[in-house]
Amino acid sequence: MTLVSSTVIPSQSLLDAKLVDSAYFSDSYKIPLNDKSMSMPNIFFGIFGHSPLWLKAMLLLRNRTAARFGLDVPDASLILRPEQKTHYVVGDTIGPWPIFELQENELIVGRNNSHLDFRLSILKAPSGHGHHVTVSTICNVHNIYGKLYLGVIAPIHKSGVKRLLANAVLSRRI
Repeated sequence: MTLVSSTVIPSQSLLDAKLVDSAYFSDSYKIPLNDKSMSMPNIFFGIFGHSPLWLKAMLLLRNRTAARFGLDVPDASLILRPEQKTHYVVGDTIGPWPIFELQENELIVGRNNSHLDFRLSILKAPSGHGHHVTVSTICNVHNIYGKLYLGVIAPIHKSGVKRLLANAVLSRRI
């Protein structure tokens, strides 16, 4: 049984259809959800709150480099020790990212920068005899720097997201 499967971005996602259609880069992965009663912030932290040290180091290096070019980057503590609050609303930061949408079954985070805008959706939905979570990422580039950045980051992103998802399922955090 494959824990993480590639899929299309779900049509019921709140991701803006125009942004999805015009995305320079997109990917989407589906995993089983053991506890359908989990809140979206709990699912987020079950996946992204347990990043391996190598991934945290890469994110910190990326942010240090990006900051030199004037890009908006989160504080290092949000990557090293993300703090989970008891309540979130749109506009809050969860982990290192601002929240754009927060519904009972979907959380959308992201960041807008001069080189690209990205959104990450976590969608909880029924499937067959249980529930699943679909994690989708879209990136819309604004210039050559966004394209160059994605050329380097996309392979790392894909591998990292798949590992985070598989680890979340195997450890029964979600």
